[in-house]
Formats: sequence, C-alpha cells, structure tokens
Amino acid sequence: MCASVSVLVDEVRSVDPHQSEFHQAVKEVLESVVPVVHAHDEYRRAKVLPRLLEPDRIVRFRVTWEDDEGEVHVHRGWRVQHTNALGPYKGGLQLHPTVNEGVLKFLAFEQTFKNALTGLPLGAGKGGSDFDPKGRSDREVMRFCQAFMTQLWRYIGADTDVPAGDIGVGAREIGYLFGQYKRLAGQWSGAMTGKAMGMGGIPMRTEATGYGAVLFGSHALKHVRDETLAGKRAAVSGAGNVALYAAEKLIAREAKVITLSDSDGLLRIPGGLDPAGWEAIREIKVDRRGSLSDVPAVLDGTEFVPEGKPWGEACDFAFPCATQNELDEGDAKALLENGVRMVVEGANMPCTQGAIARFRDSEVIFAPGKAANAGGVAVSGLEMAQNAGKNPWSRERTEEELETIMQEIHDRCVEEPTAKTDGGVDYLRGANVAGFRRVADSMVASGLV
Repeated sequence: MCASVSVLVDEVRSVDPHQSEFHQAVKEVLESVVPVVHAHDEYRRAKVLPRLLEPDRIVRFRVTWEDDEGEVHVHRGWRVQHTNALGPYKGGLQLHPTVNEGVLKFLAFEQTFKNALTGLPLGAGKGGSDFDPKGRSDREVMRFCQAFMTQLWRYIGADTDVPAGDIGVGAREIGYLFGQYKRLAGQWSGAMTGKAMGMGGIPMRTEATGYGAVLFGSHALKHVRDETLAGKRAAVSGAGNVALYAAEKLIAREAKVITLSDSDGLLRIPGGLDPAGWEAIREIKVDRRGSLSDVPAVLDGTEFVPEGKPWGEACDFAFPCATQNELDEGDAKALLENGVRMVVEGANMPCTQGAIARFRDSEVIFAPGKAANAGGVAVSGLEMAQNAGKNPWSRERTEEELETIMQEIHDRCVEEPTAKTDGGVDYLRGANVAGFRRVADSMVASGLV
C-alpha cells in the first residue's frame, strides 16, 4: 500500500526540515492524490509519489556582479528542474530577497500540476536569485542578469528547459537574460519566453496570468451559481502584472474592483475602478516603478491605508494576486463575515492551509492557483509554439487560445470524479487529481527514468 499522507510529509520534512513552503504544498496535494494512488496499482508499483516529491535536479550557483560604484556583489542562483515527464522543464525566474531553494522547490512542485492542467506538452521548473532589482539602475540590472545567465545557460534550451519571467523579472530582465543567452549559445532559439515582441515574444503574455484568473473565476461562477461577474465587488491584492491585469479584465467584465495593494499598504477604491483610473495606477506602478501611496494624489475617490490588507473589505469576490501565504485563517474569517462568495488564487499558494480549510468548509467557491493562474504558463507555451514555427501570432489568436485553454482547465477540474460534492465542485481536489493523473500516466509509460 502507498504510504499515508502523514508518513510521506514526515519523510519530506526529515530530508529538508527548513523548507516550510514546500512542506505546505506537498501536504495539500497529497491529501487529494493519495486515495487515487491507493486505487491504481501501476502508480504504487512505479513509486510515482516518492519520485514526484524529489526534483529531477537542482542547479545551484554563485552570481557575482559589479554595481555602478564598482562594488562587487555575490548572490545565490538556482534552477529547480522538477519533472520533464510531459515536456521541457517550464516555469519562471524570480528575483527577490526572499527567494531560496525551498521556495523554488514549492513553486516547481506546484508548476508540475499547473502545467499538466493546460494540456500542453510542458514539464515543470522554477528558478531565480535572492537579488533585488528594486532601486537598481538599468545597467546594474543588466550586469546582474548577464552574470546570472552566464551560470545558467548550459542547463536551458528550447527542448530542455524554457524559463520565463515571474516576480522581479519583467520585459527588461528577460531582454537582458535572453541577450546574454544568445551571446553564449551562439544561436537564437526559443530558450526563454516572456520576450518583447521584437525578440520573438507573443502578444498578451504580460496580461495572461491576470486575465486567465478572471476567466477561470467566470467559468466557475457560471458553472456553480449560474451568475456572471457583472456588478459584483472584487477585492484584489497586489499591484504587479497579475493583479493589474486581473483588475483590467474584471473591469471589462463589469465587476467593481475596490482594492489593490503593494508592500507599502492598501489602496481602497470604494466607488470601484474605471479604465481611466486603472491606467493612472498602471502608469505609477509600471512606468514610474512607484508606490500605491502615490495614487490618491492623482486619482480622486481613492484612499491609501499604510500596511493595510484587502481582506477586511466587504466584497463578493477575493483575488489574492500578490505572493504566497498572504491570506491567512484570520483573513479568511474576515472575508466570510463580510460576505465573500468566491476566492480565486491569482498568485501561487497565496492562501494558507488554515484559510483554505475555512473556505472549503463554507459555501465559497475556492479556485486554487494551480488552475486559476495557469494562464501565464499557457501563453508561454503558446510562445514556444510560435517560436518553433517561426510564425508570429496575432493578439486575437492568442486571446482566443487563452480563453479556450482556461475553459478546458476548468472543465478538467469539474470532470474529475473525485471533485464532485453535494454542494457543487471541489476545485482544489479536481485540479490536484486531474493534473496528477496526466503526469503520473506519463511517468508510468516512460519507465523508471
């Protein structure tokens, strides 16, 4: 018999005792998939679960670079290549002081099931560094990115491992990273996604994760409650690409976006955000790299609350789009008391286990990140197809494909037999099991590799 959830989690903790985010992600997935493994002899015999709990490999390296004053800095860099059972390793790079091996292992583990849900031929990986690009000049960021890629380039490639952008890695960083890759590899290939349009990028990659989260939420709301987003209040956290473009798509679907947030605090928008207000915020956060605290000076009807969080606001929907574990059990209790009816994870694992338990014990629709925020990697997969075919895609074609993929992800969750409940759909179990089945079947078919 397959080991119990507690035994497997204890084994993971004993091997890597300080990787709390990884332990959390493992426990959440195992609670859904262990019964499936018990029911399938081929999964047990092939030891699919123990193999999935250990990445294929982790590449760790030193990154040495020089700032504008000539001072030398040393950082750590990683690439976690979790599994290529379904295709080349695929997942973003993060640049942030909180990045460490445990965080990247958790993200790569989650990426495995997310990528499988898209239906595209994508394996899973994640990487990054504890370097912080915030406050650095363009030339300092360029020098860091070139040093980082000098260490990484041997381990990536269009048919091997295809990194993309993520927290701290936008179009500027991707440009510098890909430029250095071309220099070292001596070739142009689709070894990275999230590139600028002139470098082989695809339309709408920046918007894809936020748009996809709203599309998934729309499908879930229609399926479970036969409702639309129109006229409902949406509390959104974050002010990066995911949050901003989730807000833009919510506005387009006639929802009332009442919050955004960043590391400085909460922006309250009691009257809801309109397209002009959204553009003013985008200019401050993206073009100026500023703070939401600057918004009230240029946008009437907004209020900035230092160190505030969105989860105390009365809302119909919550879209946590900032970072992992940003919404805890206390926040979940406040949301439920304030009438929340659907929670859609735009970020990776933004809800703690306590918060998720609260939502699943209620009548709230809970859309997990591995399903709801798969729009970004889906469009990255489309960029890989575009690069391989050397045939540029239009925005219309990309948007149509994204909408189709998000509908299919939703349907895979709903059609998973173990996801059916008396009250509707357990999207968390549906996402975990549907993604796991696809990866596990490929692992069994491939033999012990």
